[in-house]
Amino acid sequence: MNSYTQFLRSKRDTFTGSGITVAPDDIHPALFGFQRDLTRWALRKGRAAIFADTGLGKTFMQVEFARLIGQRALIVAPLSVARQTVREAAKLGVTVHYTRSGDDLADGVNITNYEMLKEFDAGVFGCVVLDESSILKSLNGKTRQLLTDMFAETPYRLCCTATPAPNDIVEIGNHAEFLGIMTAVEMQSQFFTHDDSGWRLKRHGVDAFFRWLASWGMSIRKPSDLGYDDNGYILPPLNVAPVYVEVDYRPADALFFTGLNGVSDRIKVRKATASDRVAKTAEIVNASDDQWIVWCGLNSEANEVAKLIQDAVNVQGSDSIDAKITNIEAFQDGDIRVLVTKAKIAGMGMNFQNCHNMAFVGLSDSWEQYYQCIRRCYRFGQENEVNAYVVLADIEDEIYANIMRKEEQANIMAQELIANVQQFEREEIDGAYVNGWEYSTDDVSGTDWRLMLGDSAERLAELADNSIDLSVFSPPFQSLYTYSPTERDLGNSRTVEQFNEHFGYIIEQLMRVIKPGRNVAVHTADVAAMLVRDGYIGLKDFPGDVIRMFSERGFIYHGRVTIDKNPQVQALRTKSKGLVFRQLEKDSTWSRPAMGDYILVFRKPGENAVPVEPDITRQEWILWARAIWYAADYTPGSWIGDGGVSKSGTTNTDGISETDTLQGWQAARGADDERHICPLQLGTIERCIRLWTNPGEVVLDPFSGIGSTGDQALRFGRKYIGIELKPEYFQMAVRNLRKAESDLRVVDLFSWMDAEADAIAV
Repeated sequence: MNSYTQFLRSKRDTFTGSGITVAPDDIHPALFGFQRDLTRWALRKGRAAIFADTGLGKTFMQVEFARLIGQRALIVAPLSVARQTVREAAKLGVTVHYTRSGDDLADGVNITNYEMLKEFDAGVFGCVVLDESSILKSLNGKTRQLLTDMFAETPYRLCCTATPAPNDIVEIGNHAEFLGIMTAVEMQSQFFTHDDSGWRLKRHGVDAFFRWLASWGMSIRKPSDLGYDDNGYILPPLNVAPVYVEVDYRPADALFFTGLNGVSDRIKVRKATASDRVAKTAEIVNASDDQWIVWCGLNSEANEVAKLIQDAVNVQGSDSIDAKITNIEAFQDGDIRVLVTKAKIAGMGMNFQNCHNMAFVGLSDSWEQYYQCIRRCYRFGQENEVNAYVVLADIEDEIYANIMRKEEQANIMAQELIANVQQFEREEIDGAYVNGWEYSTDDVSGTDWRLMLGDSAERLAELADNSIDLSVFSPPFQSLYTYSPTERDLGNSRTVEQFNEHFGYIIEQLMRVIKPGRNVAVHTADVAAMLVRDGYIGLKDFPGDVIRMFSERGFIYHGRVTIDKNPQVQALRTKSKGLVFRQLEKDSTWSRPAMGDYILVFRKPGENAVPVEPDITRQEWILWARAIWYAADYTPGSWIGDGGVSKSGTTNTDGISETDTLQGWQAARGADDERHICPLQLGTIERCIRLWTNPGEVVLDPFSGIGSTGDQALRFGRKYIGIELKPEYFQMAVRNLRKAESDLRVVDLFSWMDAEADAIAV
């Protein structure tokens, strides 16, 4: 494998990990095949997340992970889950030590609650496991950051929770950041873009994002998602029944009820209708001798319903930790018939398969809270139909409708997530990698031109040493997943350093193929710094980076020309606050000049064997020798009227027109492209070709695009070689070069006819 191939592998947006390898027989035989393979995968990664639906055995997997790492481990779990984990681990023959203090630790696997984290020194643990790690999303920013910082140096980390929604940027980002894969800001900048509808995945980045996610987080709703048998993992029926209680309610300051307007209205209605809902709930539960869970949202609801229901025990926030654990375990063992509690106490991670009936004394608009409560009983391993009664005031019907709408959306999104990651997860478990973007090469030639489809870093190697007279090109800027999904795309670089390293392979080939004493003209511009990606708003000196890269590889920095841009056109196109009149009049400290383009000229060391005798006049040279090539809509020394139009009375016919590009480029834009292609102005290319080559010499563009450089090379009597990675652009370039070739044949024909006519006249 050569260095470039190795470099391309390093560009792939996947997490390779640095864990340990264990044999299948090392996993406890009580684990099912899918649990065994997920545990082995997580161990191989060292830092990983298992996003598995309720009842799929996350407890067994995390206990085996902690055991097999072989270092002192800490499992962090919600308050009511810790003792349950201790009991489950015993089934595997693993002793998990429950502790509330760093002074009370076992050498093996320890477990504590999120509330007790500050009592521990993370440095004494080689492994940490977050159970119900979706809690990262609900923790306040300070606590979440404490958790992330606390275990930043812990070598082995595992997160276990239910399947996240694919558009839940916060939850996925929190997990990636805790595991040390990537910061949430980096993830957002790399894979997402912002448009009128908010943040969304870049279209070319969809596969890359889900491959990246699968490289550190496994999402599974049932075993068959990973190709395993679902035997034993078929859920029983779930019966959800809304029960509406008629109430006579009107706000204290109104003649009649006009609807639930916001959170405050919902709280008022819930408090005002509590007695009616509690009475109905008690009636439903008392009509049955089965075990029940009654979910409440208010203390008053819990206190009142516990009094009205026979054999009910209320587990509330004010109870001691021991009292909570004792009553919850008694309910699991069947010693308590009815458990009354809140979602925030027992709604996360608990296994209540012993019970198949529940009632909600009202609902909030949190679908996740509702889902977690349902899943305490409705989970794999439940042998009975699960019945859930949602008791609401009749005027709260829109809350239930909202929850059902969110549930439908969540199911669709979860199915989309599984569909997107399924292939990549199977590859991860098998240790394989299949490139989803098909790389291909091709060659098309015509009179005096050759176009090559493929990767410039590789295809340039096919050209002979010292065979190119001039190279003119505009490299892609660092802009992830804008035009393609492949790591071969120079623009698909995560960092400036990675971009520079990639570009370096191409510059090295240019040094080899350019003739001594000849030039390379590179079109560049400053790059906007973005707050979400760079932490500030401003500009980055991309031309300076290009100068350094070429100089480091032996080229001589020969010159720079600025290409003038119309600031008003740029303001309209980019919406830059630094250019608009409103900002000028509000606070001009943000105002700045328009961003010009630059042609950077580099010369290969050595003597030029064939002097260039350019076909330009002295008058043209006077204009072209200026440090600025002015735009066609501006004449130096003129004043500007309304609309940015020059009022000098003359037209700058020798200026560079921003619209002077090859037409039809829109057809080359792929359906997934985030931006349209920006062809280089033909006038700029013309100047470079006419100034630095003789007729008949060879011009190279390693980033051919739609063939603009080739078009100008042919029209001015030069030969052309172009290389293009993207098939859509390659095909458009072929059409443009054939058109230029055809146009030149027509010109030659008319020239021949004129010459014949002159000869006859003589």
